[in-house]
Amino acid sequence: MDIVYAQIQADLRSNDALRQTNALLQALQHCAAGRDVSVLAKSAVEEIVASPASAVCKKLAFGLIRATRLTADLWEIACTGIRTDFDFPDPDVTAAAVSILASIPSYRLGKLISDCNKEISNCFDSPSDNLRLSITETLGCILARDDLVTLCENNVNLLDRVSLWWTRIGQNMLDRADSVSKVAFESVGRLFKEFDSKRMSRLAGDKLVDSENSLAIRSNWVSSMVDFVWKKRNALMARSLVLPVENFRVTVFPLVYAVKAVASGAVEVIRKLSKSSRGANNVVDSGNAERFVGVSDVVTHLVPFLESSLDPALIFEVGINMLSLADVPGGKPEWAAASIIAILTLWDRQEYSSARESIVRAVVTNLNLLDLHMQVSLFKRLLLMVRNLRAESDRMHALACICRTALCVDLFAKESVRRGQKPLAGTDIASLFEDVRIKEDLHSVTSKSLFREELVASLVESCFQLSLPLPEQKNSGTESRVIGALAYGTGYGALNWTEPALEVVEVCRPCVKWDCDGRIYAIDCYLKLLVRLCHIYDTRGGVKKLKDGASQDQILNETRLQNLQRELVKDLREVNNPRICARLIWAIGEHIDLEGLDPLLADDPEDPLNIIVSNIHKVLFNIDSSATTANRLQDVQAVLLCSQQLGSRHARAGQLLMKEVEEFRSNSLADSVNKHQCRLILQRIKYVTNHPESREFIPFFWLLQYQRCLGILQHQRCFQKPFLIVRAWAGVSETRGDYPFSHHKLTVQFYEASAAQDRKLEGLVHKAILELWRPDPSELTLLLTKGIDSTFLKVPPSALTLTGSSDPCYVEAYHLTDASDGRITLHLKVLNLTELELNRVDIRVGLSGALYYMDGSPQAVRQLRNLVSQDPVLCSVTSGVSHFERCALWVQVLYYPFYGSGVAGDYEGDYAEDDPQIMRQKRSLRPELGEPVILRCQPYKIPLTELLLPHKISPVEYFRLWPSLPAIVEYTGAYTYEGSGFTATAAQQYGASPFLSGLKSLSSKPFHRVCSHILRTVAGFQLCFAAKTWHGGFVGMMIFGASEVSRNVDLGDETTTMMCKFVVRASDASITKEIGSDLQGWLDDITDGGVEYMPEDEVKEASVERLRISMERIALLKAAQPPPKPPKSDDEEEEEEEEEEKEEEGEGEDKKKKKKKKKGKEKENGEEDDKAKGPSTLSKLTPEEVEHRALQAAVLQEWHMLCKSRSTKVN
Repeated sequence: MDIVYAQIQADLRSNDALRQTNALLQALQHCAAGRDVSVLAKSAVEEIVASPASAVCKKLAFGLIRATRLTADLWEIACTGIRTDFDFPDPDVTAAAVSILASIPSYRLGKLISDCNKEISNCFDSPSDNLRLSITETLGCILARDDLVTLCENNVNLLDRVSLWWTRIGQNMLDRADSVSKVAFESVGRLFKEFDSKRMSRLAGDKLVDSENSLAIRSNWVSSMVDFVWKKRNALMARSLVLPVENFRVTVFPLVYAVKAVASGAVEVIRKLSKSSRGANNVVDSGNAERFVGVSDVVTHLVPFLESSLDPALIFEVGINMLSLADVPGGKPEWAAASIIAILTLWDRQEYSSARESIVRAVVTNLNLLDLHMQVSLFKRLLLMVRNLRAESDRMHALACICRTALCVDLFAKESVRRGQKPLAGTDIASLFEDVRIKEDLHSVTSKSLFREELVASLVESCFQLSLPLPEQKNSGTESRVIGALAYGTGYGALNWTEPALEVVEVCRPCVKWDCDGRIYAIDCYLKLLVRLCHIYDTRGGVKKLKDGASQDQILNETRLQNLQRELVKDLREVNNPRICARLIWAIGEHIDLEGLDPLLADDPEDPLNIIVSNIHKVLFNIDSSATTANRLQDVQAVLLCSQQLGSRHARAGQLLMKEVEEFRSNSLADSVNKHQCRLILQRIKYVTNHPESREFIPFFWLLQYQRCLGILQHQRCFQKPFLIVRAWAGVSETRGDYPFSHHKLTVQFYEASAAQDRKLEGLVHKAILELWRPDPSELTLLLTKGIDSTFLKVPPSALTLTGSSDPCYVEAYHLTDASDGRITLHLKVLNLTELELNRVDIRVGLSGALYYMDGSPQAVRQLRNLVSQDPVLCSVTSGVSHFERCALWVQVLYYPFYGSGVAGDYEGDYAEDDPQIMRQKRSLRPELGEPVILRCQPYKIPLTELLLPHKISPVEYFRLWPSLPAIVEYTGAYTYEGSGFTATAAQQYGASPFLSGLKSLSSKPFHRVCSHILRTVAGFQLCFAAKTWHGGFVGMMIFGASEVSRNVDLGDETTTMMCKFVVRASDASITKEIGSDLQGWLDDITDGGVEYMPEDEVKEASVERLRISMERIALLKAAQPPPKPPKSDDEEEEEEEEEEKEEEGEGEDKKKKKKKKKGKEKENGEEDDKAKGPSTLSKLTPEEVEHRALQAAVLQEWHMLCKSRSTKVN
């Protein structure tokens, strides 16, 4: 291979154009075969690009350059050759030189364009079609990019040049040459697309933060091009019709975008953003009539291309753009209908089969533009099309759109009927399931189809979104009609959403019988909606009557819901999933109308109560292996709670269930916790049976006993979900509308296939629903709605110095992250601190960790020239992030103090005057670099928190998910706070937080704060945070600690050290492994160095030291007091308290908090009593009684706080 490369290099050095061409073709073949041709690229740059050669050789050499990586030195040589080619007599050579501009790195492109702006402007006036084509196409790619916009922001002269170039590109849309006109249309369309999406800027490299001026510059270009297209629309439409039909497609988008911007008024907002100095005389204000005529003209121009059997891509492009026009003021549903019908015809076209996802996305996104009849008629076909889509994200998006449209249609039709209009057929939710295959899937028990689960889950989640307030829409777009229809449908009642939701739970009832190989997410969604509806309509109280003020619709809906409950009771016998059986029993038992049951059917096996009791028995005594391995603990707990509720509400239910609970209690299947729970349930049912007047009230004694039981449960089975138990006691006998179950399984079952599929499906459904109903506004939308005052315009972060104080070069850096693309950009500022002018400085940036360069190179090199003393020079590098791992960028500065010595002088000759061989010899006299001075800077470390995103999650979902996260890391941190305990007490009195002084910086980190103050006492706190990595892994963090006011403030110092317990759980072990590898680094990242990591040995030593100090203080206090009459009891009391303090080190956080609080109170009370009454009597209490009193104090405190908050809300 070396011989072959040597022959190619010899051919490149020859003056024979034919040999050079053959050599370049061979080099390109080797490159296509995957071989390293960097040596050949170097020869091509030196012998072809930097020397006179034919246009063909230039193009082939540039093709070789694009396929390889050049060093900074070679780019300098190439740029010099390109500058010279701009003045070459042959326009084809100039065209080849122009074409390479788009491939030049962004850090080198700005200077080249600034130096060659006159030559570039002259290219537009060239008589050569090829040169005009090349300059139009290349500048259309470059000028819309962020790096050029930023360059124009700092160079006013260049800004004027680029604005003029855009005008010339716009004029070239009417150029006499078809090829030039085509690429001009493409370039203008690219500018419009880049204004919305900035996709090309991201592909080009650096992701830069928009500033006020750069946004104004881009807006100015867009508004000027929109005005040009609007004024010349008739000429442009005529020119597009003359183009070859295969080129017509590129002319559609620029025309439609500009016409829509004018017709919808968006161009006015863009003009405001651009801060344009153009007066009113330069802007033609079109009246409404002219706007409507302009839109109609464009539609008339496009319609013929929908009906022809031409290129499918052309039909799709025209259809998409006509749908866009159908949404402007004055748009017609007929335009949308024609477009959608034309797009749907592409489904069966063999040559367009790879774009089926695009077809479905285009149709479902614009369903709202059609009339009701057309929408309903499309449901059946669309669902079959969606079912066949391969990409899950496309399938979910389409289902979300279809479900939202179906709910809108149902609401709209019902409201129309209320207003006296004729009802429309097929507008109910059942119309979604008309197709035979979808209906069979729904009613089949063992179908393996995932699509039915996706459909039911999407429908239910859409119902929940419909129940929430609609988002405020300030900008016009395709959402406007959907929001309008929803507002129209729900305008006359906040609960109108329950009518389509009631249809959903009726139609999807067969899903409770499904056997989905352990997957239960869709069925859980269904039961959650059922429970919400039963709570809203209060099905426990039976069907309301007219005399009670109920409307006819309410009576009808409640009757339907009661009938649905009875059907579900019958379905209990056919439920195939044991986990669902227990949940369905709970959902029905919580809300069924027991008083409405016929007492004469008490012995009938078909009586609903008898069926429920028999199924409770089946769950309690189920020893089937699947139930044991799945979730027997939770299932038993759920049916016991259901027994407690049913038995407390109804006498006959109490008799039946007391027998079942008693039998279960005496059975070997019940463990000690279950037996204790059964005893409490039996006592409660007996109490209510003996005191029927207290049926709606739970004595406070039982509440305290139950809280104690809860503590035991949490202590023995910390992996369980204790909120299941709390719910029944805290709720007394009222329903809450909450569904306290989840498809998340326990940690040991986290990696089961069904659990993983449930989590995946939940993520897909939630993402699709939220993107549709609550979309995050784009940066352009934010700026258009909020103007320049938008908070989206970020201030660059503070820079970090990488060099020492005595280094000859000063380097500082800051980074910007872009999570959507998974990229990090490091911005460097280099300052020459010497008195010499440095002719050349190389900045090398290496990577470690998860970082990589997009072109695959191991390091990036930025070559800086002519660094004047004390004059800062900026440069930047961009790298991608492959996974969640600690990473750093390592910067080296190489400067050459002897660069250029011994040089014969730069070559400034002209090609025409010198012989090529002499010129090549002169070129070979390279400037001597000399020995470089290498300055190694300290590494720029990327904090791990930069690779996280806040994950919004409700507290209920967070605590359901927490036990199932398999990876965990625990550690202790300490921080110092200033001020005595008295200051902290005063702070709490006036509303300030008495703790968290060392954790303040957490609020600025990318964590979502789920909740705090789980137990709202002064004893301590618990903080919960949720985040996701850039690559989708879930990270949950809990922080436990004690507040300052819980310390003994009388004997505290002015400076106190507080300790916090950090628990991090994640969905993947690699995440916790990365965090645990450097705990101090992680603490520094999340608290900005405010918390210091404490190893477990130090924690134990500190606790022993704290114990010793407290004992000394107690001895001092005892010595200062008069000797009590029974001294023995007092000593025993102190010893007991110290023993308990030792035990607390290994106990859970909740008990620790409660005991701390209890001790504080008891100590104060004891000291007061000692002064007045002598010795304390607490020493005679057993440990169980002490614990009981502590629990009672904590519960009373919590109850008091809840009552205060409720009264505040009511007031």
